Amino acid sequence: MGSELTVHDVLARAIQKEIDSQRLYADLGQKARDDAAKYAFSDLVKQEQGHQRLLERYLRGELGAGALAAGHAVDYKIAEHLDQPEITPQMKLDQVFLLASRREKAAHDFYLGLASLHPAGEAKRLIEGLAEQELQHKRRVESLYTDVAFPQLDGG
Repeated sequence: MGSELTVHDVLARAIQKEIDSQRLYADLGQKARDDAAKYAFSDLVKQEQGHQRLLERYLRGELGAGALAAGHAVDYKIAEHLDQPEITPQMKLDQVFLLASRREKAAHDFYLGLASLHPAGEAKRLIEGLAEQELQHKRRVESLYTDVAFPQLDGG
C-alpha cells in the first residue's frame, strides 16, 4: 500500500520536527527580553537536541530491547501528529507560543502512538519518556504564553 510509512520514515520526520523545534526555540530565545524566558528557550533547545539524538540512535538500530526494524510498516496516522502549521515572522508572539504549545502536544501524542506500537522493553520506555518530556515542554510554553498574553499590569 503506497500510503504506509515505515519506522524509518516516521523517525526521519520526527527528527526533522525536533530540529525545527530547536530552531524555533533558539530564535525565540534571541528575541526574548526576559532572562527567565531566554533561559527557558535555551533549555528547550537542549532538550529537543536530546530527543533528536535519541531518535537518531533508534534510526541507527542502537536502542535496546523492543525496537522495531527500520523497514517495519506503521499506521500512517501516527505521522499526522507531525503535520503542523509553520510559524511565520508575521505572527505575534502570543500566537507563536500557542502554535508551539500545539506542536508540543502533537509531539506528545505522536510519541505515545509510537510507543504503543512497541512491545515492553527499553525502546518503549524511552519513547514514553519522550512523550512525557514533550508534555512538560507544552506546559512550559503555555506558561510563557500566559506571561505574554496576560502581562501583569503595574499596581494590578
